[in-house]
Parts: sequence; C-alpha cells; structure tokens
Amino acid sequence: MIPQQFIDDLLNRIDIVDTIDRHVPLKKAGANYVACCPFHNEKTPSFTVSPTKQFYHCFGCGAHGNSINFLIEYSGLSFVEAVQDLASFIGMPIPESTPELRPDQHTRDSFSQLPQNNQHSDEIALSDLFNALRIAARYYREQLKISEKAITYLRNRGLSGTTAAKFAIGYAPSGWQNLATAFPDYATATTRKILSQAGLIFINEDGKQYDRFRDRIMFPILNAKGQIIGFGGRVLANEEPKYLNSPETTVFEKGRELYNFFSARRAIREADHALVVEGYMDAIALTEHGIDYAVASLGTATTGFHIQKLLRQTDHIIFSFDGDRAGRKAAWRALENSLPLLTDGKLLSFLFLPEEEDPDSFVRKHGKEAFERLLKQAIPLSEFLFKELCAKLDLQTSEGRAKLISETKPLLQQVTAPALSLILLKRLSELSHINPSDLAEILPHKLRQQASPNRRPPRPQPVTPYRWLILMLLHHPDRHNRLHRDSIGAMNESTQEFLALKMLLDFLDQHPHLTRHPPATSLLAHLQESPYRTLLENIESETLKWDDAIDLEAEFSGALEKLQQTQRKKRIAELYSKPLNLLTEEEKRELQQLSSR
Repeated sequence: MIPQQFIDDLLNRIDIVDTIDRHVPLKKAGANYVACCPFHNEKTPSFTVSPTKQFYHCFGCGAHGNSINFLIEYSGLSFVEAVQDLASFIGMPIPESTPELRPDQHTRDSFSQLPQNNQHSDEIALSDLFNALRIAARYYREQLKISEKAITYLRNRGLSGTTAAKFAIGYAPSGWQNLATAFPDYATATTRKILSQAGLIFINEDGKQYDRFRDRIMFPILNAKGQIIGFGGRVLANEEPKYLNSPETTVFEKGRELYNFFSARRAIREADHALVVEGYMDAIALTEHGIDYAVASLGTATTGFHIQKLLRQTDHIIFSFDGDRAGRKAAWRALENSLPLLTDGKLLSFLFLPEEEDPDSFVRKHGKEAFERLLKQAIPLSEFLFKELCAKLDLQTSEGRAKLISETKPLLQQVTAPALSLILLKRLSELSHINPSDLAEILPHKLRQQASPNRRPPRPQPVTPYRWLILMLLHHPDRHNRLHRDSIGAMNESTQEFLALKMLLDFLDQHPHLTRHPPATSLLAHLQESPYRTLLENIESETLKWDDAIDLEAEFSGALEKLQQTQRKKRIAELYSKPLNLLTEEEKRELQQLSSR
C-alpha cells in the first residue's frame, strides 16, 4: 500500500508533540510533556510524550505508540487516513498507492487480481491477505444489492440501508464457488493459498476448493487500523450454525478482536463507558438507535485481551447478556477474566435483560431512552460476584459459609487492586460471619498481606539483564553488535523477556540500516505486529523516567556483565547438579574456572 520507507521518513519528520498538542493540550515537564490521558479518565496526568524518542506512554492505562498510533486510537482513523493526515499537516506528498478502503466507502472499480509474484513461496504477505479480504467484502456488498431475500431479511430486522452501508454488510450467495467471480485467478495455486489462509475458502482432502460462506449475511470484522481481517456470516433461515465466523488466521484472532471496536472507540470515550453485547446484530441495532458505544464478542468468551482493549478507552465496562443460563455463564467468564486486570477506579457492571429479550429486540421495541435507563440498573462486579456464589449455597449453615470462603479465595487471589481487594474481603467477612482478623488467618499469603493493616509494601522485583538489554537496544540499536549471538543462542530460556530479546536481535540483524543509522523515532514503529509488542512498549516507557545524567555506556556494560554473571551461575548450577564422578575432565576444568572468577 504505502511504502515503508515513506512511513519511516514521515515519522522522522513529524513532531509527535505537535501531533498530539493539536488534540490534547500538553504541558512541559522536564524533558517530556504531560497531560491527563485522553484514553481513560484521570485527575493526575500520567500521559507522557517524549520529543526525543517520538512516542507517548500512559502509565495509567498502558496506551503507547507514535504519531500514527495516536491518530488511529484518538480520532478513529484508519492507518492510511492517519498517514494522510500527518503527511498533509507537514506538506509531504504521498507516493501513488492503493489506499485501504474504509468499510463505509464504496468503489465501482473492478476487482483486481491478487499478486502472483510469490508463486514458489510458502509465505503469504499480510498485504495479500488484507487485499483478498477487502476484495471479498466488496463482492459481498455488490451481491447484497441484487439479492431480494437478503435485503428483505435486513429490513425485517429493522436495519436501514444507511446502517447496512455504514457496517459494510454484504451477502454471500448460495453456491460453492461464487468467489471465482471476484477473483479471476480463483483456481491458481497462489490465489488458492491466499484465499485459504485468509479463511475465505476451504480445501478438502481431494484438493477441491469451496467458498466458506454461502447464503449468509456477511459482517466484515475490522482491526484497530480499520482493515478487514475476517467475517461473521449469519444464516437467513433457521439453520445451524446460525453464525459462522472466519477461522483463526495470521491476521484474525477471535480472542483479541471485538466487533465494531474500530468505529465505537470515540463514542466509548465520549460516553465514558463501553457496552459489551453478545451478537453482531445487537451492536448494529444499538448503533442504529444512537447507542454507538457498543461492541460484540466474536462467538467466544470475553477474554483478558478484550477487557484490556476496552479499559484503554474507558474506566467503565457494562456487559449486557441474556438472562438465561448461557448468558449468566458468559457474564461469569467475563468476570473471571477481568479480575487480574482491574485497578482501583475501574468499574465493571453487568446487565441482564428481561427473559426473551436481547439488546437488539429490546431497543427496537422500547427505544434508546428505555435501554439507557436499564443500563443505569446494571449491578457492579462485586455484587454480581457474591450474588452468583451465594445463589447455590445455604448460608444459614456453617458448611455453606465455609464453602463460600473456599470458592471465593481463588477469585480474590487474582485481584491486584488494593482497595477493591479490601472491599471484597469485608463483604466476604459479612457473609461468612467471620471477623476480618480471623478470616485473614485462613486466606492465602497474598490476601493476608492485604487484610493486615500493618502490611509492608512488597519489595520491587529486580530488573533482569534481558529487560535492561532490551531497554538499551530500543534506545540505541547500534549497540546490538556487542552482544554475542552464540552465547545467547545457546541459552535455554523460555521467559518472555529472553524471547523478546532474541526476537529484537534477529530483527536488527535483518535490518542493519536501523543500527547504522538509528531512527529518530521509536524502533517500535517497525514492530507493530510483534507478539512481544506490549512487553516492549512497557520496557520502552521506562526511558521516560531517565534523567540527563544517566551514563548509557556504563549501563549497557553493566547489563552485559550481569548477563554474563547470570550465565555463569546457571552453568555452575548445572555442573554441580551432576555427580562428581560423572563429570568429564573438561567439565571439571570448566567448573574450576567458573568458580574462581
């Protein structure tokens, strides 16, 4: 799409302080700039912008990125639109390219062929997958326009043409190979591979290919950049499965994505709460009625990744599920996955609609105001937690109260928010009829510390050499050649920090120009798709606390020395673990040398 070199040049020329200050007023604070975070509510500024490294980081919610990331997160722009905005701001012409289509943009262009330049490669470029999904979405939209039964179905569900266009809703017609119309090279090896990896077709044991979606209303699913990454397909009649999602692919992971999240982010921030519902049609119907801060899970339980995404946008999440057994089970799973992520000041609530109702049917019958009145009746997490636990116990008996304590302990152990922990402990004390001091004696060590009024703050964890070296490399990638690859490659470590260090070294080996001419912007601009991105962002944010007097050379040398000491101690432990008579002469000499250092 847009050449990477152009994006690098753009980020090197743009000033992130100017970019953010256009939207969020910044104040100078030492070498950096600060503001109250635009991605969550706070009274004390924790949103920090570095003019030297050109990235922002919020120490409250963890938001992190460069100028492009900021416009995507804050303004709800697609990746291409954010690049266009920045380029226009500094008067930098964009080279001719094929921009990524927004879902509500329509084009009459004919479907283009997919690239055929990787005929002999097993690797499919991400751009090929995104392009295939975009072409398929356009095809499905065109098919909706000429399908009377699909249009009738949507009208009967109360959807207007404007809403259908806004969500880029389409229709996959009946038949086994309709996508051949959209992809002229449908049967070639490369196109088969691309369509298969994009989840658009499946290939059976005989090698025959078939369209995955047939006779279904199609809902494109977007990522945080506004790119189509998959589809949800709903049948028009009473058939099973009612909903069929794209399979997990390189670009689509259900446990990390939320339907309508891309479009709802600004509304979530403005409303100061997010609404999580179960189905696509729930989110769409709510949006049609002016409740545009709703998102939906993709046929899977609400995960920790979902909750983290939403807590970056707001301090309050409301889950609205059906009041039946399945709905309560889904709500309980959301509660369990949220406990380790909550901080004091964050609020999770649960709304269960009347029997036989869901958000779609309720808002169509009763309207926006009635639904929002219901939202105010949502019960907080603490109340829902004990209400569910107590519903199946007899608290009039000692055994029932003992069972309550037993079932509550593992849940409370996951809570890291101090004030919330104490509140939950107090409520458990009231329900179990055991005073807090006695209750503290039977709680796990972590909870005893929280219950104790004279508890000492936990000692800070020591910084590992891997983390410190990552920090040095992110700040000065030109130091990467001073790390011995053989010794690092020989280490049998599985920690996230060690694996992230190896990945970073491999990346710098593959991109030597970044070490000869370190970029003026954050190195993470090149690592957006890394599985260690969040860890790297958190590590990079530590540079914001450095003062001007820090001796980077001494720190780097110290990290190398600490790494060598760690390796030496580990090797000594390995040799000592063997019986002395089984050590070879060479191993004995090695042990003597290591022990004498």
